[in-house]
Amino acid sequence: MTAGLAPSQLLPWTNEVFLGRVIAGHVVHGARVCPVDERILLETPFFSLRRFSFERWTAAPKLLVVVPLSGIRALVLYDMLSGLLPEFDLHALFWADPVNIPAVEGPFGLDDNIAAVLAALRCLGPGTHVAGLCQSALPALAATALLAAEEGGLHPASLMLLGGKIDTRISPARVDILMRRYSREEFMRQVIALVPAFQPGHGRMVYPAHLQEMMMLAYVGRHMLNGGEIFRKMLHDDGGDLEEHPFVRLLLSAVDIPGEFFLDTQAVVFQENALAEGRLTWRGRAVEPVAITRTALLTIEAAEDDIAGSGQTRAAHGLCRALPEALHAHHVQEGIGHFGLFHGAVWRGAILPRLCAFTADHPGG
Repeated sequence: MTAGLAPSQLLPWTNEVFLGRVIAGHVVHGARVCPVDERILLETPFFSLRRFSFERWTAAPKLLVVVPLSGIRALVLYDMLSGLLPEFDLHALFWADPVNIPAVEGPFGLDDNIAAVLAALRCLGPGTHVAGLCQSALPALAATALLAAEEGGLHPASLMLLGGKIDTRISPARVDILMRRYSREEFMRQVIALVPAFQPGHGRMVYPAHLQEMMMLAYVGRHMLNGGEIFRKMLHDDGGDLEEHPFVRLLLSAVDIPGEFFLDTQAVVFQENALAEGRLTWRGRAVEPVAITRTALLTIEAAEDDIAGSGQTRAAHGLCRALPEALHAHHVQEGIGHFGLFHGAVWRGAILPRLCAFTADHPGG
């Protein structure tokens, strides 16, 4: 590797703005090719709630996808969102790049992340189905628990968690061990930076994109050596749009993460395991999954997942112990790793039908 160059300089495509859309511009529905309409329903400097729709003859279940705030561009979810669109009245919560948010707008931490999910669910109203994956599984569960504890009956019809870090003490992965090894002060010194003067977010604390890219390059390198999922996708990208949404290139195209959010997550999710141990609070309120009694819960894990260890997502069922048994479901998908949960042939052929069936079985009301 050339000394002094960040991965985005060595691989110029990793930081380019792809011409492709986050979701398909049209959808095939029955015998018709229908243009997709994208509308912003709710927007702040930090996030936007968007609806993707097309002209239908029949109503579809309302679904909110909480995009992970993980430093990877939302474009990597093209396969997932395009697959969900024909089946659902699709909504997604997207996060703004913090380098473009003026520092005067204030910090953005884990509490704000959960607050955004709450705002989206309140905007969409009762009967909404929710999907959280990877990082977004925990705030999706937390927001559902907070709504369940409120009077008024506003609760999601179902909550579907895919490869999420609900309890990182179970089958800890490399990232779990790394995040527990160092203190907040060490992370502040080693990985947190300030947005430089030439960016709109000048002075804002961030976990920089180039460090995320270096981490992902190391991750891809391990898969190259052991023949893992990313190596297989490099040999054969089984995504739905290879031209505009090449999976590995999108995986290596990072954005900055708000610094406060990174540090909160390191402390609350990895070091304290606050949700799993019953100590998570949100703006002074206890987050108690035991309050969830009517929202059907589906968890899905990948048998070869080396990011969210086996059992970390399933732990949500133990926390939602007041939920009737008939509203619990868990599935382990063989033959894939973390990214196969939302990308590729197995996503389209096995996981997507399972989500559709689950929401049909639990329409809420």
